[in-house]
Amino acid sequence: MENLASLYPKHIAELNRRVAEIAAREQLSGLVIHSGQPLRQFLDDMDYPFKVNPHFKAWLPVVDNPHCWLIVNGQDKPQLIFYRPVDFWHKVADEPNDFWADAFDIHFLTKADKVAEFLPKNLNHWGYIGENVDLADALGFGSANAEAVLNYLHYHRATKTEYELVCLRRANEIAVKGHEAAKGAFYSGASEFQIQQAYLAATDQGENEMPYGNIVALNRNASILHYTALEHKVPAQRLSFLIDAGAAFNGYAADITRTYAFEKNQFCDLIAAMDKLQLEIINMMAPGVSYPDLHLATHHKLAQILLDFNLATGDRQGLVDQGITSVFFPHGLGHMLGLQVHDMGGFLRNDTGLYVAAPEAHPFLRCTRTLDVNQVLTIEPGIYIIDSLLEGLKQDQRASQINWQAVDQLRPFGGIRIEDNVIVHQDRNENMTRDFGLNG
Repeated sequence: MENLASLYPKHIAELNRRVAEIAAREQLSGLVIHSGQPLRQFLDDMDYPFKVNPHFKAWLPVVDNPHCWLIVNGQDKPQLIFYRPVDFWHKVADEPNDFWADAFDIHFLTKADKVAEFLPKNLNHWGYIGENVDLADALGFGSANAEAVLNYLHYHRATKTEYELVCLRRANEIAVKGHEAAKGAFYSGASEFQIQQAYLAATDQGENEMPYGNIVALNRNASILHYTALEHKVPAQRLSFLIDAGAAFNGYAADITRTYAFEKNQFCDLIAAMDKLQLEIINMMAPGVSYPDLHLATHHKLAQILLDFNLATGDRQGLVDQGITSVFFPHGLGHMLGLQVHDMGGFLRNDTGLYVAAPEAHPFLRCTRTLDVNQVLTIEPGIYIIDSLLEGLKQDQRASQINWQAVDQLRPFGGIRIEDNVIVHQDRNENMTRDFGLNG
């Protein structure tokens, strides 16, 4: 795999180019990017797990050190104000000496409240990027999280540098190891909690290092889209297993889902059909293709699966138009992926902030972009037996098109989701997840 150190200078050059362009456009001297501050738990002396500002970790892979600052103007060498307090209670961050350190002029901050001594003198012409807006106001910044600046950065963040693509590949490589371990734990009879522990051990990452809370669902729990309860008890009957879990590398996220049947049965056949559907949609990805069109194509393919498995009657177009496919597949096809699991910029038509909303009939779609080279997206079709949504079908004429006996037979299995992470290239698609050996 490519060497990070050799690719990193071009990554920094591209980020500098973007800052120079938006600073000139908005008549700013530059941007000051704050890593963030810890958040104290209410009535306690402990902080919540720290989550770094994604705009900060876009520049360097420091994800666990609060009170750091970047000063960037697109012209001069970026300055890093690196927090290293005198502290005998906690581990102090080591002095930077990794491959990225030479890209910055580094200054050490020992007291967080003394940062003004390191910042530009006239902050009225600088833009603050971070969540602590009250602090920005107190320091005298002229703007904080200006919409025009964020729209520009978020739009262009969709185009990954070669350095970023390597980081995303490595995140996938790590996550695949976890998925293989989780699959083995499921077939060995583990509980949801035990499967989670097997996953974390295989990735060598802790729960707080995961880019999101892993979904580890057995049987009917797989119908809960964001299920994170992790039951400790082994179920009396083992039917199905859905795992939606990622990993992080240098601040970049993997986001992968697989579904398994414990035995060879109709549910197993349904998984195979969904896997085939998913790969067909990935094959349709290319520069110039509309992501909403891929989502709609997924619904038409899902309609055929509903017919093939005798879950519904009618024709494909009718099942889509009546919203029947949306009951079985209520979420979006996927989203942009990168520094965040749901990476920013998915609804932007251009870098001035033109917003393109999801189609009215598909409000949970997280991306309306037209695909382009070096974009990274998830493709994650699903089919679920969700009683609260099915109840709506029972209330009108659509009820006659549903084979309720077939629905009842699938209900104990919960649902299916299959998700890969894909890089769009000019002449091909790179399925990172499958390339590292995780099949459907």
